[in-house]
Amino acid sequence: MSGWTVSTALSDAEIATAYRWISTESYWAKDLPFPFFQRSVANSLCFALRDRAGELRGFARVVTDRATFAYLCDVFVCAGTRGKGAGRALMDAIMGHPDLQDLRRWMLATRDAHGFYAEYGFSIPENPERLMQRLDPDVYARLQHRV
Repeated sequence: MSGWTVSTALSDAEIATAYRWISTESYWAKDLPFPFFQRSVANSLCFALRDRAGELRGFARVVTDRATFAYLCDVFVCAGTRGKGAGRALMDAIMGHPDLQDLRRWMLATRDAHGFYAEYGFSIPENPERLMQRLDPDVYARLQHRV
């Protein structure tokens, strides 16, 4: 299937759909509270993948300073759309976006799509011992009680 369109403009209804996907179907953000997703969207460069009928079929966020660094996250293509070139259309649009050119470093985290992202130049860090993280895997469960 071809005919995908990608835009950085999302309606409130599309944000709600992307939130449903990310918070219920993803392995990385299960139970993410909606206000936190809204804040993440407001502070990121977001991408909406739509089919020929204009229906949202995919979503991604890039956290970036638009000069030196970008972190690709929340890449999601809905289940019925996978395997039809949608992910490639979404990634082509992200990598081609004018605000994301000539960045020194891109980062992402993936459990199972290393080969796919390698096609876009991503690789395992040359010196992983230099990278550090602060991870709180239970934060969303705790946040559910505060929202």
